[in-house]
Amino acid sequence: MHKCFLLLGSNLGNRLGYLRLAIQKIAAVAGTVSQISPVFETEPWHFKAENNFMNCAIAISTLKLPGELLICLLDIEKQLGRRRSDSPGYHSREIDIDIIFFDDEIIRQDDLQIPHPQIAGRRFVLEPLNCIAPDKLHPELKKTIAELLKACPDHSKVEQITEPIFS
Repeated sequence: MHKCFLLLGSNLGNRLGYLRLAIQKIAAVAGTVSQISPVFETEPWHFKAENNFMNCAIAISTLKLPGELLICLLDIEKQLGRRRSDSPGYHSREIDIDIIFFDDEIIRQDDLQIPHPQIAGRRFVLEPLNCIAPDKLHPELKKTIAELLKACPDHSKVEQITEPIFS
């Protein structure tokens, strides 16, 4: 079994609904969901959007290999309405699912980068991860999530919401 940490985000439509559906689909086809962070409302990162994002982090146990997991997650995004744009930059989306960590593996391929290469500079990733894995050691940076959050240069607004992801 592999332990993975994923970050989910949505800023279109029923944002909480998309997060819930994504978690249910991940549990059905990708692996066992063992932890779910609180949901955070976050400002769009490096682009203008009409809506803020809702983000949460989850931990899963999976038998899938990294490439298989990526294909599975991309399929879930597509099922939930995500259409990838050919234009450069960041865009609004119904759902986004990123693999942040896969065990302690370091993978640098064109289509798959684990750990996610920009984790240390993104508060919207670190805040939810810190809720479920503050002591998780980044395999390249050799710092825990709590340490990365404390040193994070990103000061964008990231606010925990009170509504639970599942009630």
